[in-house]
Amino acid sequence: MNIQNTLQNEVLQMQTRRNFLKKTGSFSLGAIAMEALLQRDLPASTLAENPLAARKSHFPAKAKRVIYLHMSGGPPNLDIFDYKPELIKRSGQDCPDDFLKGRKFAFTTGVPKLMGTPRTFKQYGPGGLWMSDAVPNFHKIAGEVTLVHSMKTDEFNHAPAELLLYTGSPRQGRPSLGSWVTYGLGSENENLPGFVVLISSGTQPSGGQGCWGSGFIPSVFQGVQCRSKGDPVLYVSDPSGMNRETRRQSLDALRDLNSQQLTELGHPETATRIAQYELAYRMQASVPEVMDISKEKPEVLEAYGAKPGEASFANNCLLARRLVEQGVRFVQLFDWGWDFHGTGPQEDIRDGLSKKMGKTDKPVAALIQDLKERGLLEDTLIVWGGEFGRTPFREGRTAGGSVLGRDHYPDCFSLMLAGGGIKGGFAYGATDEMGFAVTENPVHVHDLQATIMHLLGFNHEQLSYRFQGRDFRLTDVHGQVVKALLA
Repeated sequence: MNIQNTLQNEVLQMQTRRNFLKKTGSFSLGAIAMEALLQRDLPASTLAENPLAARKSHFPAKAKRVIYLHMSGGPPNLDIFDYKPELIKRSGQDCPDDFLKGRKFAFTTGVPKLMGTPRTFKQYGPGGLWMSDAVPNFHKIAGEVTLVHSMKTDEFNHAPAELLLYTGSPRQGRPSLGSWVTYGLGSENENLPGFVVLISSGTQPSGGQGCWGSGFIPSVFQGVQCRSKGDPVLYVSDPSGMNRETRRQSLDALRDLNSQQLTELGHPETATRIAQYELAYRMQASVPEVMDISKEKPEVLEAYGAKPGEASFANNCLLARRLVEQGVRFVQLFDWGWDFHGTGPQEDIRDGLSKKMGKTDKPVAALIQDLKERGLLEDTLIVWGGEFGRTPFREGRTAGGSVLGRDHYPDCFSLMLAGGGIKGGFAYGATDEMGFAVTENPVHVHDLQATIMHLLGFNHEQLSYRFQGRDFRLTDVHGQVVKALLA
């Protein structure tokens, strides 16, 4: 009986996937998957050593890199970019039934009151873009930007909306936009990550690390979170008692062991592990250098409102310029505090919005102007916006108070784009006179994703990754390139 059990165990062991991969050696399924993943334009052996090696796009690109500025919470578009005189005239009236039938809102029930903006709007730049007094520094860059007034999404809660915007799905587990970009293009600097994430205002976005995660593609393509204060990258420094020579010896030993496993099993994550260890070692020298903004000229620091040694959105904008200047493909900035419900003074679309913009519109304008002066704006795509918009009526819970706030609204919101092959001084799309619905040129978040990939030289339908039996892409089965936005 014991002998029979032993034989049965041996037979079962021979049938395991691990044993099959081990026995098939260099021709294992893992090796085949690795070569399929990395064989574009460079030898698989080269890319196995460095999965982030630079690669070519499908066609010539207008943008080489992206800086995505995410205002986490959903900026109030009707108080910043989307001017509605008719809504102002009807402010305080009951919201028409036609706008409420069949709709559900995050925190509003019953019949809310319409609310026109208390902000003052004027036209700026050669294209006559409407902007409010909440964004005085954006007025200076009106000739460089495109305002998309017809954005729309499928989600009205923060986390699902952010995940849909960045991964193409409202649920966790899909690769993020930045991961798709580095998967497709690699990095231009072997000493820095291809995808860097910077967070300000002390809180991560509601969608969490899924907004910059790699999902089911190799984790070498996920975003690396850096900090503008303290150690730039957590745990990358040598531990107590270990110098750089000792660390090199340790990494060499780990590399030999991992290389042996890679030869036997060919698993892509083993190559990722080797690449990440080596990148972390190189980053010890390169990251502190690029993250040290104290070396910038005083006039540059003043233009951004940046202060060395502090953690701020202004510092992160300056760091974004320094990172793309050194070849980082995708830099993603998240700034918390844009959920203007009106539950407190900081969420008031009057003083609260002015204070929030007082910390953010100056560095954004400085970033765009700085990139232009350095000759980088023409091939660096800048995106500014949130995950959805805000309602044309007062938020239900705060309607009786003195603080003015708006509820979540997915049906229409505004986005600002600049550089990287985008038209300047241009407004695209429109909403109705009350700001309830898109009336011209709707742009779904999948269309935005497709357009970003197009500017980077990719057909969004062809950049895919096979997982669980089917090919996945950022835009899922949706998305159209918005060619009217292209310069």
